[in-house]
Amino acid sequence: MPEQFVIEGGKALKGEVEVRGSKNAAGALLAACLLTGEECFIDNLPLVRDIFNLLDILKEMGCEVEFLSERKVRLKAGDNVNPEKINFEKFSRARTSVLLIGPLVARFKEFKISRPGGDRIGLRPITTHLDVLAKLGVVSREEGDFYHFKSDDLRGREIILPEFSVTATENLLMAACLAKGQTVIKLAAQEPHIQCLVEQLRKMGGSIEKVCENCFSVNGTGGKLLAGVEQAVVSDYIESGTFVIAAVLAGDDVLVKNAVPEYLDAFWERLSEMGARFRIEGGDVMVSPGASLNAIRLQALPYPGFPTDLLPLMVPLLTQAKGKSLIHDPLYENRLNYIHQLRKMGADIEIVDPHRAFVFGPTPLAGVAIESWDIRAGASLVVAGLTAKGQTVINNIEQIDRGYETIEKRLQALGAEIKRVTF
Repeated sequence: MPEQFVIEGGKALKGEVEVRGSKNAAGALLAACLLTGEECFIDNLPLVRDIFNLLDILKEMGCEVEFLSERKVRLKAGDNVNPEKINFEKFSRARTSVLLIGPLVARFKEFKISRPGGDRIGLRPITTHLDVLAKLGVVSREEGDFYHFKSDDLRGREIILPEFSVTATENLLMAACLAKGQTVIKLAAQEPHIQCLVEQLRKMGGSIEKVCENCFSVNGTGGKLLAGVEQAVVSDYIESGTFVIAAVLAGDDVLVKNAVPEYLDAFWERLSEMGARFRIEGGDVMVSPGASLNAIRLQALPYPGFPTDLLPLMVPLLTQAKGKSLIHDPLYENRLNYIHQLRKMGADIEIVDPHRAFVFGPTPLAGVAIESWDIRAGASLVVAGLTAKGQTVINNIEQIDRGYETIEKRLQALGAEIKRVTF
């Protein structure tokens, strides 16, 4: 049944909220379990739709999947795993599915997948994945809405990524672990979830070295499978930033626990520039009320720059800042679609082109009926609804559920008046 969030704005947030495991990290760690026939144990899983969907795909392929506790799963990708059993419908639901390509080309000579799905933020082709894997010896071709892969002989070589693609970097790392010889990956992305994947692959016996700032060297096994592993999913720094922004906008002393502040240097810099009041306390962040916010210029950049996934969350905050702010996201041509929804709430925002917009403030927001376009856009609208006057109704919230675990219950615990309604 369709569901929506109904928010009565203007309630001050107060108390503690704990950050869960990273969806982006969990997807890669689960996919990497295909590189071994031994048991793997992955802990601190976020209980979100994209991860449950990925586990279903693995299980239907023949993997043993068993939850040992609420957030810890045992996987074994033994001899029964068969890529011919991939559920194409589930594969096409989420972008996370693309992470299966790397380990599948490493372990199986031939298979077929449907197009990965995900957020409606513009064209997100897997051309980069196909091009860089071709350099390892993978032959691929498009067949309508499907891709056919053949990989008889993976051989390492130097590969320069054409862009800082997180998922392409992850797929290359996983495929290279079982290739013959050495693979050098240049212009590799360095996000925290990639660091978490590298840690797991090393525990599994993968020979990976970071030889320069954006460069990995991988010595492959020549087809020999890796060993089993125990690994915990790193905390979600995007979720951390989401709750911090909500607290700056609508909070009255909020402690964000397990916030992994070391992954958010650029984020803290921009919040400080705005005049937000917060204090980093070890791994936690205390956000205090009473900030007088200033307009800023904000551009999404590869890690350790400002995260593209936090840019939509910042826009409701910028509507309450004094002056004209500029946001720039060069990555996705439809990333700014959520701005039309914020305008319905009264936000004064001028879209300059598909990648840039001016935000004018401070401007009061009013609750209306709006729609979530993707995970981060949906979270942005939730944050806006917390501070808006009156009732905000957000439709298509399954997009938010793909990346945030019961966000309404966690906000309720802070004092927000938000409820999930089936209609």
